[in-house]
Order: sequence, then structure tokens, then C-alpha cells
Amino acid sequence: MKKIGFLSFGHWNDVPGSATRSASDALLQAIDLSVAAEEIGIDGAYFRVHHFARQYGSPFPLLSAIAARTSRVEIGTGVIDMRYENPLYFAEDAGAADLISQGRLQLGVSRGSPEQVIDGYKYFGYVPDEGQTDADMARDHTAVMLAAVSGKKFAEPNPNPMFPNPGGLLRIEPHSPGLRERIWWGAGSRGTAVWAGEQGMNLMSSTLLTEDSGVPFHVAQAEQIRAFRQAWADAGHDHEPRVSVSRSIFPITTDQDRAYFWRDTSSSDQVGHIDGGTAIFGRTFAGEPDALIEELAKDEAIAEADTLLLTIPNQLGVTYNVHVLDSIVKDVAPGLGWR
Repeated sequence: MKKIGFLSFGHWNDVPGSATRSASDALLQAIDLSVAAEEIGIDGAYFRVHHFARQYGSPFPLLSAIAARTSRVEIGTGVIDMRYENPLYFAEDAGAADLISQGRLQLGVSRGSPEQVIDGYKYFGYVPDEGQTDADMARDHTAVMLAAVSGKKFAEPNPNPMFPNPGGLLRIEPHSPGLRERIWWGAGSRGTAVWAGEQGMNLMSSTLLTEDSGVPFHVAQAEQIRAFRQAWADAGHDHEPRVSVSRSIFPITTDQDRAYFWRDTSSSDQVGHIDGGTAIFGRTFAGEPDALIEELAKDEAIAEADTLLLTIPNQLGVTYNVHVLDSIVKDVAPGLGWR
């Protein structure tokens, strides 16, 4: 394990007990948490994107604001639903955010997960072509985005432009060299992981898999990662891929930790249903630091990955989440070989 980041779903709700009661709270606290996380040595600040929900919906203003306030921490998404995206506008926003961050952007994209509304992407103006599924449409959008982020020149210039053009076809601007190698695909199955490897995207594997093979979650996820790496090697890409896995990990070092997470000390994998199919959801890890190190050392997927993303309870506020991250950095991660 080379890098540790946090992954925030960005919930807000104006209810008793919530420290994040508005969209403004969620966004401003995300910036403050990223700054604090960089100060304690965390390697990455990642954010989930959901539309029509009280969560982060428009990631690039947030990522750019964090980039302007930090200097080292990676800034990313986990994941952006490409069913909703104009791929060329995406490439413009991504290029600008990456330049502001000076090359620290790590963008997780995917077909997405079930949303708050039925076929929400249609409200954004996107409908699958005849014979296509929404997953097909997401991959088509991704292909166009990848070409644009790579700097492909495709647009015929105006012979009488407002400003002088360079010669030949034009590309999306601003272009940020190197960003193409920092695009990740959020895969929920072996098949999608293999596809990501073939396309030359890094692999982002979360706390659920959309298939249940009858083995523990971490074993199935490790198999997915190995299939991805084999597909990458078979495709002959000229650089090494990155792989992240997400985990909910809570060291219990204070009475407050115990009050919040004692119920999770006996957590186990759960099998459920998502998108009409069976899925397996990874457990929450909660306990004394030494016990966590022992348990996590047995996690095959963490051993296969180079990046661990820690899902955080963002509604508990910045101060508490910094405490959780600091406990992991000081009391757990070194025992797993980090740094």
C-alpha cells in the first residue's frame, strides 16, 4: 500500500446531530478537511458524485477550490457518472482543474450507480441510442472524453476566427498533459475491470461488487484486481496502472469513537440487491488499532492495491473526521506497510 486517501460522499441534512446541514456546509467543510488531511500526511482527497441528491453534484468547482488551498494532496472523484456528462465539457473542466492543481487530479469515472430519480440522465439531455443501454452510453461518453483529454485534434477551425488559430485541426482547451494517465474506472465486476484494463484506465474498486461468487468480499475483489492487471498487460500499455480499494475503517481510541462505532466491531460482509441483481457489500472495520492491523493484514484486496480510500462519515464534521484519519495514519497504516 503506497497511498492513503479519504473518500467523502458529501451528505448534508438539517437534522439533529448533523454537523453538515446545508450544501454550503458540505462544500466548505470538504475544503477544510482536505487542507487538514494534507497537513497530517493523507495522500488523497476524493469525492463521490451523485445527482438529484443532497450530496456533491458538480465536482470541478470543489476540486479546483481544494487545489488552490493545497499543494501536495491528490484530488479526485470516486466516481463521476458518465451517463450524465457532456464529454467535451468534462474535458475542459478537467483540464482546467488539473492545471490549477499542477497535475494532482485523479478522476474516477464510471457508468454510475442507481440514482435518486428514474433515468436521471435524461433530464440532462442524454438518451441511449436505439439498441443501447445506459451503460453503453456511459462508455461512449467515456471514449469521447478520453480522446479529448488526450489532446486529440478533431475540430475544423473557422477560416475567419475571432482570435488566431494554430495550424490544422483544433483540440479542447485547456489541455493538461498527463491527465489521461490519471483517469480511473469505477468497476463493480470482473468484466468491467477487464474492460478498464483494456482501455488503459486505472482501476477504482469500491466497497461493493455487483456479483456474488460465494467467496469473501476481499477475495472476490482481489480476483477482480488480478483480472484487471492481466488485461492491462495483455493490452500492452506502456505505463504501470494504479488500483484503489475503498474501506470503512474506524480505530477506536476514545469514548467518542466507541459511542459511534462499537456496533461495527462485529461487522461482516453483506449480500444484497442493486440494479435488480445480487451484490456483495464489504464490511466495516472498527476496533482497537492493533486488532485492526491484524484484520486488515488478511485483506487480499488491500494487499493487491496501491491506494486505500477511507470512506468517512462527513456529517460528523471536520474535527471528528480529522481525528479518525489521524488515528489511521499514526496507529494503523504503519502496521500495514504504509511509508
